[in-house]
Amino acid sequence: MQLIKTIKSLTKFECVLWAASVAVVSASFLCSGKPDFLTLAASLVGVSALIFVSKGAVLGQLLTVSFSLLYGWISFGFHYYGEMATYLGMTAPIAMMSVISWLRHPYQQSAEVEVHQLTVRQKALLPILTSLVTWLFYYILRFWGTANLFWSTVSIATSFSASYLMLMRNPWYALAYGANDVVLIVLWVLAAVSDRSSLPMVFCFLMFLANDLYGYWNWRRMKRRQQKASGYPPGE
Repeated sequence: MQLIKTIKSLTKFECVLWAASVAVVSASFLCSGKPDFLTLAASLVGVSALIFVSKGAVLGQLLTVSFSLLYGWISFGFHYYGEMATYLGMTAPIAMMSVISWLRHPYQQSAEVEVHQLTVRQKALLPILTSLVTWLFYYILRFWGTANLFWSTVSIATSFSASYLMLMRNPWYALAYGANDVVLIVLWVLAAVSDRSSLPMVFCFLMFLANDLYGYWNWRRMKRRQQKASGYPPGE
């Protein structure tokens, strides 16, 4: 029942954005020349996850876990060990933690999560933890002989920042993921030069970028609405 309610809560714009994302990813799949149904499945799950995450719905986090598993396997095939390690060892576990966190913090018993404003301590921890995780993964990725090491390392930093902010239920998660989308577009363009079957992943992350930009706008709107209803002045 909650699943149906969540799907029905999509606005007309969100339905159009979702349909456009599915259409673009599917079209790129058909034009790739080397059909890879696993890549298509991952892309479709990914864009579906983001439209629900942008609404603050737990369903989005559950789909994010599924996408992480599929994307990790695809990345392994392209020797993008950084992406594999990021999504299997970081994004998927944090998404599962986010499921618990979001379920524990609904906004007035609705399907929408309660938006959280970072504390001073949480803001201070973000750059510290991001630096430590990025430093650690750099040496791991270099040891594995990861393709495009520089971009893979940058992806670690942006992805961890985004996952941290998502766990904290903060609107800035979307801009951090937007930065990560740009990095991943670069990575998969490089892969597509030698293998057209990875082309759908390029369009997948282009649509991710569009969805994340919408997600930031919608979460800011959610935050203002929730604060107004609670009688608190809008915060940063």
